[in-house]
Amino acid sequence: MNREQLEHAIRAACTVSEDQELIIFGSQAILGQFPDAPTELRKSIEVDVSPKNRPEAVDWIDGALGENSQFHKTHGFYVHGVPIETAKLPEGWEKRTNKVQDYMDEKNIGYCIEAHDLAASKLIAFREKDTEFVRRLIIEEMIDVDILLKRLKVTDAEKEIKDRAIRWAERIAASL
Repeated sequence: MNREQLEHAIRAACTVSEDQELIIFGSQAILGQFPDAPTELRKSIEVDVSPKNRPEAVDWIDGALGENSQFHKTHGFYVHGVPIETAKLPEGWEKRTNKVQDYMDEKNIGYCIEAHDLAASKLIAFREKDTEFVRRLIIEEMIDVDILLKRLKVTDAEKEIKDRAIRWAERIAASL
């Protein structure tokens, strides 16, 4: 995925959801802060979005733009409508988003989760693809481990899950 495709996803999801503001919180949210992110971080063909003002419209997005939809078949990527509550994000994340406006219609806005907040969310989920994503963010020096650790500490998650994420980040930092 690239920044132009992200903007296309924003335009399409805004149209379908009848909301001009979206929250972008999957891996491709990295394009909000780093439009030219390394290829390894942009390999997903899915954009996770939640309409900011019309959260009930996530199903409309998924139905019209989701996996195996005509949109997906036509453009080679898809838009996954997902409630923002499914992501475990650090306290204060809303103030740190990166605003992406659709170049064809600047009224359509995607608020992309900031890189440290995205990394914290990925480590709470702790799937292999998520830890690899965060490892690449650290290797590429796109995030600072000390900031990541602070964000993990203020993420609403079970203690064991949060502790596992913190230990992983500390191990990676020590090995680099």
